[in-house]
Amino acid sequence: MVRVKEVIVVEGRYDQNTLRQVVDATVLRTDGFHVFRDEALRDLLRRLAAERGLVVLTDSDGAGALIRSHLSSVIPPEQLKHAYVPDIYGKEKRKSSPSKEGKLGVEGMRPAVLLEALRRAGATMDGAAAPETSGLTKTDFYRLGLSGGPDSAAKRLALQKRLGLPERMSANQLLSVLRLLTTTDELEALMNSPEGPPAR
Repeated sequence: MVRVKEVIVVEGRYDQNTLRQVVDATVLRTDGFHVFRDEALRDLLRRLAAERGLVVLTDSDGAGALIRSHLSSVIPPEQLKHAYVPDIYGKEKRKSSPSKEGKLGVEGMRPAVLLEALRRAGATMDGAAAPETSGLTKTDFYRLGLSGGPDSAAKRLALQKRLGLPERMSANQLLSVLRLLTTTDELEALMNSPEGPPAR
């Protein structure tokens, strides 16, 4: 089992149970939208973020995006890391039908997928230092057509799909993830490659 230093925050108890079988870490849950009105829970998450850092690991659907956004608004960015599960369509074993958006949540992910999501987020695993981030900037995003242009959103979406990232990511969230995954030169080569994200 892989040890993770940061506290990991998930949505519900099934996500929590799944993750506890994969990592040795403190795993807390928001109980869905309960975190929006539970001041004590938010205070606890702030305190833990200041002491150990927080990794947010929510489903890739709209509800997960809202919870992630809320936590981003109440936790200082330097104390917060974002782990993203890919958009994989299907149904969890315990459910009789797929979710509203038809995507698997954290509970439906294989252990290897969850570990890769945590690695990509820069989680401190097994006592190792968090990985270095690249110098990728918002200016690079603009220069490469990933922001500020009429087809920027389509280019970002194509890039996210190619890299196995969820489609519900803001430009800023994508930039923070790409800083962990690639250098400016590597991203430029990817964008300019024939199979790179096409403009729509």
